[in-house]
Amino acid sequence: MLLVLIESAGRVVPRAELARRAGLDDLSERRTDTLLVSVRRALPDGSIRTVRKRGWVLRPEALEDARRCLIEAR
Repeated sequence: MLLVLIESAGRVVPRAELARRAGLDDLSERRTDTLLVSVRRALPDGSIRTVRKRGWVLRPEALEDARRCLIEAR
């Protein structure tokens, strides 16, 4: 999920696209939201912005922190 946000940094990613590109078979709101909470906790506050009724966006200024987090997770 973090990789999808990194690849789309600065652009709003809708829930269905985020789940599909992250390889989640279960597109339920609850599952997607739970995983997104985990991603948010790994990044500094405000790195991921919710765009109401549209999706989420990784702020461009948080891109390096996100990349570092992804590398550390591997």
